[in-house]
Amino acid sequence: MTDFNVEIKTIGKRCFKEEELIKEQIQNNLQLRKTQFPNQNKLKLIYSGKVRDVYSYKDEQGEDILVLITTDRQSAFDRILAAIPFKGQVLNQISEWWFNETEHIIKNHIYCKSPDPNIILAKPCNVFPIEFIVRGYMTGSTDTSIWTHYKNASRKYCGHTLPDGLRKNQILPNSPILTPTTKDIHDCPISDEEIIKNNLMSKEDWDIVSMKALELFAYGQKKAYESGLILVDTKYEFGKLKSDGSIVLIDEIHTPDSSRYWIADTYEKRFAEGKEPENIDKEFLRLWFRKNCDPYKNKILPEAPHELVAELSRRYIYLYELITKSKFKFPIENEKNKRCSNRIIFNLNRL
Repeated sequence: MTDFNVEIKTIGKRCFKEEELIKEQIQNNLQLRKTQFPNQNKLKLIYSGKVRDVYSYKDEQGEDILVLITTDRQSAFDRILAAIPFKGQVLNQISEWWFNETEHIIKNHIYCKSPDPNIILAKPCNVFPIEFIVRGYMTGSTDTSIWTHYKNASRKYCGHTLPDGLRKNQILPNSPILTPTTKDIHDCPISDEEIIKNNLMSKEDWDIVSMKALELFAYGQKKAYESGLILVDTKYEFGKLKSDGSIVLIDEIHTPDSSRYWIADTYEKRFAEGKEPENIDKEFLRLWFRKNCDPYKNKILPEAPHELVAELSRRYIYLYELITKSKFKFPIENEKNKRCSNRIIFNLNRL
């Protein structure tokens, strides 16, 4: 395997046929990098995010529906790094699974069953301008991560006071902790006092959402551990339904994009040896870019090696299967329309 300058262990190796599907996506540039729907008058683009393209749609009764299309774009450091085969489908379907699993904790914005592996139909919401990051461990590689702040001698983080002597990848004192960030172009850590003082949320809404975020994380850690995984940290987003003002969970939940997952069996041994945990998320891709460029300052980034992209695709698929206990179903594209964008157009026309 190519030397990535970071330790990479192939996880979730699949059969030869499925490996070829991943390679074909990379070689023929078949990943879903962006959405374009010519002559689709039913759809109105609201915005294109780092990973999701969001459209509005009116059903036959005139009710507004959001069409969230999860692409294969891979983001980190506030920019797009690569396109990962089948990533959009994994994120979309693992979110659907977790949304259904956590309805006993909080309702979500899903409107009805998805018409396509890359699509979620959702109810319109007024979104809180805060991302709710819940952390169980002292880790991370981005400029806003808790480990980056800590190693730079900061002992205050999002209103929490941290003791001296903590090591990278160590479980946090009083784990888990809630470390919110502002929801804008550059996520900035913020405390609950600052959120309320700046009228970003009311105290009542903050109290409800912060409690639900911690409940979701506790449940997520429990389910992950049953699958041999550690849910290390994650991001939640919440909003109020425009229809009745009730608070709901939105966007995505416990995906390998919004979360960090480690292999539970090997964590303690590797931590004792000072090694990075075995992960099934995008952290090793972030580490590669950290070692090969300055992803915050360099205008042009190096292209991620194909082997690295393929390995991340395998890990995302493997995580889906571990969590959901079901086999990942590769979409079947016909010979004429191999690109998944054509499949999406066909399925959207059935709405």
